[in-house]
Amino acid sequence: MTAIPQGRTRRRTVLAGAVCALVVTSTGLTGCGGEDPDAGTNGVGKLAADEIQAKAKAAAGAAGAVRLAGTVVAGGRSYKLDMRLKANGGSGTVTAQGASFQLLRIGEELYLKADAGFWKHEDSKDSEGGGGKDTDAADKLDGKYVKVPTGDPSYKKFSGFTDKALLLDSLLTLHGSLGKDGHQEDPASGARTIRISGGGGSGGTLDVALEGQPYPLRLVRAGDAGTLSFSAWGEDFALAEPAKDDTVDYGKELPTS
Repeated sequence: MTAIPQGRTRRRTVLAGAVCALVVTSTGLTGCGGEDPDAGTNGVGKLAADEIQAKAKAAAGAAGAVRLAGTVVAGGRSYKLDMRLKANGGSGTVTAQGASFQLLRIGEELYLKADAGFWKHEDSKDSEGGGGKDTDAADKLDGKYVKVPTGDPSYKKFSGFTDKALLLDSLLTLHGSLGKDGHQEDPASGARTIRISGGGGSGGTLDVALEGQPYPLRLVRAGDAGTLSFSAWGEDFALAEPAKDDTVDYGKELPTS
C-alpha cells in the first residue's frame, strides 16, 4: 500500500479546516467535526420549537423586570419604544409620527409627559380651527406629567405600553407552524441564542438565550410589524410618582381623546 506523504495529509487537514470555517461564517452555524453547538448551554436548543417558545414565555413571565426597545407597528401607526417594565408598572419613552412622549405607570395611575408641540398636534386632530384656547392648554401641559383618567380612551391606548404581562403575552407568540431556525448570536449582547420561527419566517422569529435563563432576546414580528430587543431581565428599577408641582390633573378627558 502506498503511503500518503505527511505534507499532503497536513495540507488536506488545513483545507478541511478552512472549508469548515467558511461554512460557519457564511451560514451562521456553529460546530464542525461533530462538535455539539448546545454544549455548555441551558439545553433549550435541543428542544422542539414549541417547547422553546413555551420555555421563553415562562422565563419572561417569571422575571421581575425587563427592558424592551425597538419598533412596533399597530393600527397602521409605527411606534418606537424604549420601556422598562415590571409587574406593577413601567416607564420609558414612546415616539410616534416624529413626536416623543414619556409614559409612567404606577399601579393604576398613568402619567404622560410631552412638550407643547405634542399637545398642539393632538388638539389639531380633534378641532377644525384650533385657536388660542388649544394653544393655552398645550402650553400649560408642556413638560408636565399629565395624569390620564382611567375612563379616557387614551388610558387604554397608552397604558398597554407599560403593561409587562399584556405586552409579552401578545408579542412572544409566533404565528403559523413553529420551526427551529438555527443557532445565532445576539447582536446586542453577543450571547448565544437559538432562533425559532413561525410559518417558515413569515410568522415572525424569536431568538432565545442559550446561556442562563431562556429569556427572549430579539423578536422580529410577522408582516414587517416591527423588531424588538429584550434586555435587563430581572433587573429591578425604581418607579416614583412625579412631584406635585410637576403634575397636571387635566380632568375627566385629555386633549388626546
